[in-house]
Amino acid sequence: MTTSHPTVTEEQSRQLREIVIDVLELEPEELTETSHFVNDHEADSLLAIEILARIEQDLDVEIPQDQLPEMVNLTGVRDVFARNQKGADQ
Repeated sequence: MTTSHPTVTEEQSRQLREIVIDVLELEPEELTETSHFVNDHEADSLLAIEILARIEQDLDVEIPQDQLPEMVNLTGVRDVFARNQKGADQ
């Protein structure tokens, strides 16, 4: 069984990265694909919710809050965004 992975455009990826950098108040070089928001950047649950809210507002996608625990790094944010972007069309 093959699972299709929803794609995130380069522009969407850039926007997701900018949202995370802005909310966590980081320098661009501080954020890597796998740097952990809590452990590496001292984020708390309120900042995680703010990231989720900004993604919903700026990129017009609805993300259930129960997926918030997956959004621990930029890769997780991109995966959750892609899944919900695709799910919105189904």
